[in-house]
Amino acid sequence: MTFLLPSSPSYRGLTLVLTFLSYTSYHLSRKPISIVKSQLHLNCSALGPNPHNDSNSTTWCDWAPFDGDNYNELFGALDNAFLVAYAIGMFISGIFGERLPLRYYLSGGMVMSGLFTSLFGLGYFWDIHVLWYFIIVQVCNGLVQTTGWPAVVACVGNWFGKGKRGLIMGIWNSHTSVGNILGSLIAGAWVSSAWGLSFIVPGIIIAVMGVICFFFLVEYPEDVDCNPPQHHTAADEDPGGVTTSEKDPEAVISNEGPLSLSGQSSVDHSKSPKEPAEKPEAISFLGALRIPGVVEFSLCLLFAKLVSYTFLYWLPLYIVNVAHFGAKEAGDLSTLFDVGGILGGILAGLISDYTGGRATTCCVMLVVAAPMLFLYNHVGQNGIGVSVAMLIICGALVNGPYALITTAVSADLGTHESLKGNAKALSTVTAIIDGTGSVGAALGPLLAGLISPTGWNNVFYMLIAADVLACLLLARVVVKEARGWCGPMARQRGFKEF
Repeated sequence: MTFLLPSSPSYRGLTLVLTFLSYTSYHLSRKPISIVKSQLHLNCSALGPNPHNDSNSTTWCDWAPFDGDNYNELFGALDNAFLVAYAIGMFISGIFGERLPLRYYLSGGMVMSGLFTSLFGLGYFWDIHVLWYFIIVQVCNGLVQTTGWPAVVACVGNWFGKGKRGLIMGIWNSHTSVGNILGSLIAGAWVSSAWGLSFIVPGIIIAVMGVICFFFLVEYPEDVDCNPPQHHTAADEDPGGVTTSEKDPEAVISNEGPLSLSGQSSVDHSKSPKEPAEKPEAISFLGALRIPGVVEFSLCLLFAKLVSYTFLYWLPLYIVNVAHFGAKEAGDLSTLFDVGGILGGILAGLISDYTGGRATTCCVMLVVAAPMLFLYNHVGQNGIGVSVAMLIICGALVNGPYALITTAVSADLGTHESLKGNAKALSTVTAIIDGTGSVGAALGPLLAGLISPTGWNNVFYMLIAADVLACLLLARVVVKEARGWCGPMARQRGFKEF
């Protein structure tokens, strides 16, 4: 049973806070592996001889099986086990999310994610040194973590209309970076003493948040006798008294997205919110792919997320190897990339709301990101001040498009006018876009593990190439947006010349 609050705005605030904290805990539980990597394979010679015997082994302090020369490949396998499972699971997660109660689906997934995250850390206390144990835990964790994104986006979509979607969701989407920052700090607190706690504590946090969501999250306004939000006022009426909704029913669908049922006014909802209505069928996978823009943005996100997740999983190790910081210091410094991600997500949402060009905003940020990545690799370690500035700038440019596509763009496409008010599309479209992006998220860390032995320069060349490809894939949508801007300008010039 959920607790009743006095008004619809209170429920909207509660929904924002709960979904924000929920997905913060998801990312919080994913971050420890990147912090712990440098502890699993240390430079033991810097610590002196083995205190337990007189051997000259340089791997005595490492955690088997990551004590060999192939440790980078093994770390890549750990990342890939999680991310491939996540990518595969995401394509079907949205389908389940549309057919199961979101509150149960989200809460159950969070509790299971907490279990598998903790099981990885328990490998430290149980003294487990076999690779298959960690691989299996990562695969299971990747599958259950797919419950998060489609569920939280659908919940927010049920309570909020289009409005200033880019800005609101840009701020809300900072949960990704906040989770990464908190995950880095929590994992860093125990990485040098008992790295198992770096996983167990985040696992407990996400499980507790799952229980809180089960008791407090409200899926739909109608569940608590609240009206869906209204975006039309008397100011929208023409001189003859005809409202926008009467002139064009699809205008209401476009503005309110999944918050209104086809063929029903908000007045009908207020009078009989529990009255059974004809519910549209859930959209098919192929039907979602036919929505204009879904394929382009999905493929763009594949390469954008490749870059973002390579930084997520490999940045602390890169800082340790190149700047020669300790594991904790590298983890703390890597959080600046996520600070930049928060700023980038908000900036991308604000600009895209103002210009109306989601694709153009993404493309410009991706174009600027490519030379910034090159500069960070070559001058980013020339002093702590330069490193801080470059990490924030790169984080903003890399994560800005990623945040915009996974939130505002997904919600826009999931409530596209071609759907004629079918709210059942939102979860599927979100899952398709993020699932395709997750393929890139799996490829990035895997390629980084394979390429890094040849030099970190080659890893950055791979990231720059991915950024350029992400931009090129949006070219058609950018041209369409540009034509939309040029049309009114041309008409205005024509009137002036006339």
